Amino acid sequence: MLDIAADLRQWCEQGRDFAVATVVGTDGSAPRQPGAALAVDAEGTAIGSVSGGCVEGAVYELCREALESGESVLERFGFSDEDAFAVGLTCGGVIDILITPVRAGGTGAAHVPTL
Repeated sequence: MLDIAADLRQWCEQGRDFAVATVVGTDGSAPRQPGAALAVDAEGTAIGSVSGGCVEGAVYELCREALESGESVLERFGFSDEDAFAVGLTCGGVIDILITPVRAGGTGAAHVPTL
C-alpha cells in the first residue's frame, strides 16, 4: 500500500472516487505479500499490483464493481501450484483480497480525507 499512498493522496485531493484492493492474507506461494494494493479510479486508471499479474484483471473488475455498488467485498483467489502452472500462471497458493470503495466527497462508501 505504501508504494501507491502518494498517488492515493493526490486522488483524494483531486476529489476522485476510487476503490482499493488490498492483499489481506496469503497461503502457499504468493507473488505479493499482505499490504500489497491495487487502486482503480472512476475513470478506469489503475495503479499498484496485488498479484504481479496472476489475478490483476479480475481484481480490476471487482474494483470497478465496488465503485458502482459502494460495497466492500472480500474475495479469495487460489490455485494449487500444479493447476496454476497448467494454465500458464507462474504462482500457486491463495490470496485474500479486500476491495474497498472510497468516495472522495465523503458520502456513501469509506471516506479517507488524508492518507
